[in-house]
Amino acid sequence: MGDYTSRIKDWPETERPRERLLHYGADVLSDAELLGIILRTGNKKVSAMDLARSLLHKYDGLRGLDTQSINVLCNEYGMGLAKAAQVKAALELAKRLVQQQWSHKQKLNTSEDAYHYLRLRLRDLSREEFRVLFLTSRNEVIAEKTLFEGSLRESVVSPREIIIAALQLSAAAVILLHNHPSGDPNPSREDKLVTDKITKACRYADINVLDHIIVGRDTYFSFADEGIML
Repeated sequence: MGDYTSRIKDWPETERPRERLLHYGADVLSDAELLGIILRTGNKKVSAMDLARSLLHKYDGLRGLDTQSINVLCNEYGMGLAKAAQVKAALELAKRLVQQQWSHKQKLNTSEDAYHYLRLRLRDLSREEFRVLFLTSRNEVIAEKTLFEGSLRESVVSPREIIIAALQLSAAAVILLHNHPSGDPNPSREDKLVTDKITKACRYADINVLDHIIVGRDTYFSFADEGIML
């Protein structure tokens, strides 16, 4: 029965990803080496490093890999449910770390702050998601809620749901965010109508709508920055 042509455990110790991490720190490792450590093992034909390189090449890096579902990853040669779960868990931890950095170390005082807080979750989605950030009077994040998924239309937006949640959370302000899967963050007519509808309704409940941010592929549009908030 065959075995790896080049098993990681047969490599010189100074070249093994895990040992390199322990000796020199995680920051010196390549994406493939870090992913290889997460995968831990390959199979009889490929090592964990070979599998990591193959995945990163096929999906154009970590960002592309992150967009794949568990089912897609499970069907890759050398993967399986356990490895797919490990990869998705690691990528989710990275997103949560970014959110914690922006929510605990900095208040969301600008559109850029809000964009960075959620950009990893929204920028590569294949369908639209509409989310709301609930803030204190000092612009600290209290909670985040996904209002709905699908094309943004005035008829499906419920300001009442936002107001009820804000009152329950004792939130003083909210920031609206949604993504454009096309990658173009410029607002549509519906985007503007929805923004006006929510802003007017929240005003009656003494809730300040600070901004509506549309997330594109690698950029964003801010209603507040453009001076078109009511």
